[in-house]
Amino acid sequence: MKPGWEAVIGVETHVELSTRSKMFCRCPVDVDAAPNTACCPVCLALPGALPVPNEQAIEDIVKIGLALDCAINERSLFYRKNYFYPDLPKNYQISQYTFPVCEHGSIEIEAEDGPVTVGITRVHMEEDTGKSTHVGDGGGRIHDADHTLLDFNRAGVPLVEIVTEPDLRTPEQARAYGSELQRIVLALGVSDAKLEAGSMRFDVNVSVRRTGDPEFGTRTETKNVNSLRSLQRVVAFEIDRQVELIEAGGSVTQETRHWNEETAQTAAMRSKEESEDYRYFQDPDLLPLEVSEPWRDAILASLPELPADRRARYVEAGADAAAAELLADSRGLSSRFEEAVAAGANARTVAIWLTGDVVAHLRRIDGDIDATVLSGDHLAELSAMVEAGELSSSAAKDVLTATIDGEGSPRDIAEAKDLMQVSDVGEIEVAVDAVLAANADAVAKIADGDMKPMGFLIGQVMRETGGKADPKVVQQLVRAKTQG
Repeated sequence: MKPGWEAVIGVETHVELSTRSKMFCRCPVDVDAAPNTACCPVCLALPGALPVPNEQAIEDIVKIGLALDCAINERSLFYRKNYFYPDLPKNYQISQYTFPVCEHGSIEIEAEDGPVTVGITRVHMEEDTGKSTHVGDGGGRIHDADHTLLDFNRAGVPLVEIVTEPDLRTPEQARAYGSELQRIVLALGVSDAKLEAGSMRFDVNVSVRRTGDPEFGTRTETKNVNSLRSLQRVVAFEIDRQVELIEAGGSVTQETRHWNEETAQTAAMRSKEESEDYRYFQDPDLLPLEVSEPWRDAILASLPELPADRRARYVEAGADAAAAELLADSRGLSSRFEEAVAAGANARTVAIWLTGDVVAHLRRIDGDIDATVLSGDHLAELSAMVEAGELSSSAAKDVLTATIDGEGSPRDIAEAKDLMQVSDVGEIEVAVDAVLAANADAVAKIADGDMKPMGFLIGQVMRETGGKADPKVVQQLVRAKTQG
């Protein structure tokens, strides 16, 4: 960011829930079905059709709110958010305005410039719109389309909106927030959170101000950002654009903008609406939603371990922070890690293997860890062999790869490939004596205080034993016999 300027960033995230039926009707959630086959009079807003809230969707939004440390309102209201768009058959969206289900939470993120606490203003429940496909040579833009196709299969799908306070300051922080929120949603199991498929998407609010200025600048909102990379790039572009505009004597217009992935630029779409433009009023067809304290407590008790807690537990067990993050993000890796540690394996060693050698080998063979025979018990056995000096670190990597490929247990593989390390002192001593006798000049130099030949002698012993001697034992014996 240009010196003398500061950005103020807030993110609104939409998350499609993975319920079996839609938010206010019993239509299946099947956006990939043949167009307009997963819809009914309720989600098409035909006269006389009445909405009924989806209980599972309410439980899911409460889970999200609790995971974000929000207060859960015992009583919340559904409103009609009025605006016209072809893929909104009601001409209004059922949403929440005052009294959302969840509010006043926070999330801790780790960004490149350190930890940041991001306030959560609200988490509210609404319904998704249908899908418009703009056909023609305009690259999917409505203004250049020949015609538009409408599919209402997505109309009415439960949609949760998570709104932050304007607490983010850099593009990197915005990306770190989006990444951590995605992890939480996935851990809760309430959505597949696929950014590329649109089941999780971001609206990004950005403004700039002079460093030290307490007043916020005029903000823009960039809609429907569908990747973490794009989230970071949108923020960076808007910061640069707004600073350049102001320094040139212009002013920022409050507006909604569109992100073009190909040009890596935002472009104006329309003037930014305010809440009064939507003419919110309480939906007369829906009673107030009540989340009782016993219901909330039961949902709280059902929450799984959250990603931040899992990372902290892995670090406490012995994994470093980077490995702990990679482990916590992969169910397959984390399950092997936990099984291995429970079986007595060295946590740091296993974490390094899993996030390094195992991941690298799986990429080479285009494989998935859940499709391999590698188990926590295998990792524990391999770790024990290294700890006991039966296997060198380099040999352990070869054994690990063979285990992933299904060649057998670590011990069976090590024995079959003649990789077992020699730790018998007597056997190693024979090799040491032979090397020292053959290199009297090197021994003499060490006796005179020149330690340079020490590494050479140790290497010769390892060569004499075919690399199978325990390096620690070799070093101890060579030092004892040359330094007296």
